[in-house]
Amino acid sequence: MLDKKAVDVQVLHVAPLTSVADYLVIGSAESDRQTRAIADYIDGTLSRSGQRPLSIEGASSGQWVLLDFGDVVAHIFRQDTRSHYALERLWSDATQLPLPEEAPAPVAAPKRRIVVRKAAAHKTV
Repeated sequence: MLDKKAVDVQVLHVAPLTSVADYLVIGSAESDRQTRAIADYIDGTLSRSGQRPLSIEGASSGQWVLLDFGDVVAHIFRQDTRSHYALERLWSDATQLPLPEEAPAPVAAPKRRIVVRKAAAHKTV
């Protein structure tokens, strides 16, 4: 999700609370288009590794897309829709797992200063 600029991504361990899934992954997007892009990215990435979703819901509207992978259910919301449904409050007894830290941005090499000198003009009189 973070690769597609998802906002406020949370992973909740819900296995002790329900038999529906072991983990809920929740993230927000700024637009319907970005919500669908994040869902497509998750689906494509996991499908390439052999993990096909059992179902995908809400992709046509883009306000809330749910991808069910069995043990893991991903919810991608448009930000205003996420605050309305507030899944974090619904699952407040779940343990929130830390996300791996983002890789630090590469340090740019210092720019080389290029000095251009004009050749001195010699005049002969």
